Amino acid sequence: MTSPPTTPPVNGAPLAPALRPLVEPAGELSVQEIARYSRHVILPDVGMLGQRRLRAARVAVVGAGGLGSPVLLYLAAAGVGTIGVIDDDVVDPSNLQRQVIHGGSDVGRPKVDSAAESVAEVNPHVNVVRHAVHLDASNALDVLAGYDLVLDGTDNFATRYLVADACELLGVPEVWGSIYRFDGQVSVFWPGHGPLYRDLFPQAPPPGAVPSCAEGGVLGVLCAAIGSVMATEAVKLICGIGDPLVGRLLVFDALAMTWRTVRLRPDPDRVPVRDLVDDPFACVVLEPAPSSGEVDPTQLAAMLAERDAGTRRFLLVDVREPHEREVVAIDGSVLVPVGRLVDADGTVRPDILVWLDELAGAADPQDAVPPALVLYCKSGARSARALAALHAAGRTDAVHLNGGVLAWVRQVEPEKPLY
Repeated sequence: MTSPPTTPPVNGAPLAPALRPLVEPAGELSVQEIARYSRHVILPDVGMLGQRRLRAARVAVVGAGGLGSPVLLYLAAAGVGTIGVIDDDVVDPSNLQRQVIHGGSDVGRPKVDSAAESVAEVNPHVNVVRHAVHLDASNALDVLAGYDLVLDGTDNFATRYLVADACELLGVPEVWGSIYRFDGQVSVFWPGHGPLYRDLFPQAPPPGAVPSCAEGGVLGVLCAAIGSVMATEAVKLICGIGDPLVGRLLVFDALAMTWRTVRLRPDPDRVPVRDLVDDPFACVVLEPAPSSGEVDPTQLAAMLAERDAGTRRFLLVDVREPHEREVVAIDGSVLVPVGRLVDADGTVRPDILVWLDELAGAADPQDAVPPALVLYCKSGARSARALAALHAAGRTDAVHLNGGVLAWVRQVEPEKPLY
């Protein structure tokens, strides 16, 4: 008897049978479909059979943003029969730099609608299922059930862990991608075939510890590089061809233009997921109670007017990065990035705090009460993190701007740019 084909061992793990195609093939292709997919059907590893598998496949794409855009377009062009688009957001002008499935006329529209229309334009043979919902523990299993494959291109930890846990419970493979600034990562997590997301990332980082793409930025074309890899992995899994990224993490550095592969192994001590639970700390914004630690843009504008008149003393501190300040800033503020103000362990640096007090005019030893500090960042997340550290250090006079510079521009200086 001929032995079944095997895949290479992962970190000494036993050899496993080659991964099977995800779906059984659909019926015969029409003449129009053969013409459309001719460059696929002449590929020996795809052929008519593989193209029929693609038509039979049901694929869910979580997020119609930066990664979801190229994924959706290429899955549609490849002939995936049913594509579920899951996103509860609307198109914003800041999306257009990288989310190529949307256009200027789509601003303000639900992303699922814009994406569905673009997919239909690329390939009218594709059935698009729109899920304009926010995934949580109460609906994730219902939404993802019935799909053969899930591609996760979301940009927040709460949804990433939720999708990964749901796929583990459903036994459905997941193609996962992540981007930040100039770097990207891709892997495939398939229950029963290799390590899963929680083997690689057991738990979410502390709130505020990792900036989002909205805070740290992302190179627009990076989405195409990582999204195309995700779509490639999806086609390979559906057709049962090649060597998918199961048990491997592909890492891309756009600045160095390098790709490298890291081998992964399951965590033998990890407790399998038994149920879905919304993690309240996975992407929470650390903000104090409104009565004790924040001001709104209108209040800050009044405070700045009083400071200019000499009737109030405080220091306005911008805790963003220098390149953000080049885009927009609140006049009369000083720049102290949160990484300089707060150490990695979450404690305030005393030398920076002394310097800020001196800068605000508290160098007089007779002044027993230090001047207040008002912090702001882009949206309020980083300033809230810094504020929590200041309060823990006893500086209860500090407050932060609720909503950050985005709220300031919208409510006080609408002539300034948003980013």
